[in-house]
Amino acid sequence: MQGAPILDQIFWDELWKSRSTGWDIGHASPPIAAYMAQYPNKNANILIPGCGNAHEAKYLAENGFANITLLDIAPTAVELLQNTFAGMPQVKVVCGDFFQHQGHYDLLIEQTFFCAISPSHRRAYAQKAASMLNAGGKIIGVLFDKIFEAQGPPFGGYAFEYQSVFQPYFSIKKMERCYNSIPQRANVEVFIVFVKKSKIM
Repeated sequence: MQGAPILDQIFWDELWKSRSTGWDIGHASPPIAAYMAQYPNKNANILIPGCGNAHEAKYLAENGFANITLLDIAPTAVELLQNTFAGMPQVKVVCGDFFQHQGHYDLLIEQTFFCAISPSHRRAYAQKAASMLNAGGKIIGVLFDKIFEAQGPPFGGYAFEYQSVFQPYFSIKKMERCYNSIPQRANVEVFIVFVKKSKIM
């Protein structure tokens, strides 16, 4: 049995070079697009970590959002993003490690990044996200609500597990089964809205 892969920059860049990007659905996630369609602050500072092809960013830019930062650890992905968003000054593309990233944001959009990191790093993810979010800042997006049989990534989980990860740093405003997932992910996604606590435990 093979050991677990080392989920570093080399690992992810090799997947991009070999076009092994099976997580890409080809368009913005419907639950995220639906939420952002009613999000009022077009000037909010938005971070999309582990963004891949960043279809959500394209949706946001086309719908008037003015401050979008894309973060990915894979140089090949970043080069593609830089070409894709070359004519969109409202979209900033950064090559880097989420856990080393510095910035201040109002909103973090979660779409297939949380499931790509080792479960042992999930508490660190929540802590890092809280440290970068401004007062009242939010994480919104989708998380898998299932366990995968194959060795990850992706790594699954269930809502009750996520609660213990995020509750020290966030108030859980919503964590509900998605009604508008793509067919391949029907009944295995939860939509989340987590609001940064004013006092971190």
